[in-house]
Amino acid sequence: MASVGRVVLVTGVSRDLGLKFARAAAEHPGVDRVIGVDVVPPRGDIGGVSFVRADIRNPIIAKVIAKEDVDTVVHMSVIATPGSTGGRTTMKELNVIGTMQLLAACQKSPQVRQLVVKSTTTVYGASHRDPAMFTEEMEPRHAARSGYAKDVAEIEGYVRGLARRRPDVSVTVLRCANVIGPEVRSPIADYLRLPLVPTVLGFDPRLQFLHERDLLTAMCHAVATGQPGTFNVAGSGVLPLSQILRRLGRATVPIPGFALGQVGNTLKRFGLGEFSPELRAFLTFGRGVDTTRMRTELGFSPVYSTVAALDDFGADLRPTGGRAERVLGSLEQRLDRAPAFVGGPHSDLPDLSDLPEAPGGARD
Repeated sequence: MASVGRVVLVTGVSRDLGLKFARAAAEHPGVDRVIGVDVVPPRGDIGGVSFVRADIRNPIIAKVIAKEDVDTVVHMSVIATPGSTGGRTTMKELNVIGTMQLLAACQKSPQVRQLVVKSTTTVYGASHRDPAMFTEEMEPRHAARSGYAKDVAEIEGYVRGLARRRPDVSVTVLRCANVIGPEVRSPIADYLRLPLVPTVLGFDPRLQFLHERDLLTAMCHAVATGQPGTFNVAGSGVLPLSQILRRLGRATVPIPGFALGQVGNTLKRFGLGEFSPELRAFLTFGRGVDTTRMRTELGFSPVYSTVAALDDFGADLRPTGGRAERVLGSLEQRLDRAPAFVGGPHSDLPDLSDLPEAPGGARD
């Protein structure tokens, strides 16, 4: 990147986007070595990345930074859903405690000169009181009390604390919009891949996306330039959810907002997705962010607009639009096969047990 001989440490390399960034950084002529850190080894080819099995929740991460003479730290291991991590408690430990230990190690290391953190626009929340576009100076209308959004808010607070204590360290925070792409596994990507997509009755939220290639390029750009600050990173433009689903050719079924969580629980049991509170709010109210600072101060412009990112994401999806009644009919024929999932106050909801699994790929 900017200077020869840099040693870059990347967290979260067991997940797809973390590994892709680490491989891209390792191929740059300005980088001497890339150290990939995670609790489990990454799957597939790691290229020129040197993997170190380490838990950032443990103070041992400070020894890794010191031993490898790391001067640049890229933090990509903030996770959005519990998934296979073992539940919400473990997720919070990985996100918050892990970040605290990593930042403590950075603060103590005299070699560290740069920190880049992949954050998210989820930090702004989603509500009916939101502005049309959030700028970096704005706060969420309702501060998150739990979950992923609260984790991110705490993480960014700790990062700002490090920037104050170590003014010699260049600190860059990229608040990335929801990332999509043909190979991305994420809550929003899993949702858009469903053959029958539940929408919130009476709402048509405006959504904004970032293509996975633009995310990786933005991370590399931030490391290369060393421009400090907090930046919204997203493709230009927003689209209403109804138009998004039409472009993707998805069959839809409107349901009351209170029932979205019940549908999400069913999907989760079959590994088809997970409707976190943040995703449910996003699918109800939407969110848009202003990217002026990204273009003028960070000096980065995404190649993919929101529309272009969506079209690339949906290029290989088999359309299911116009088949909602047939899909529902097929599902209803199997309700008696899974009585444990259709009882209770929302027994009139369709059983989603026979939906096909989403395409493979690592979850981010």
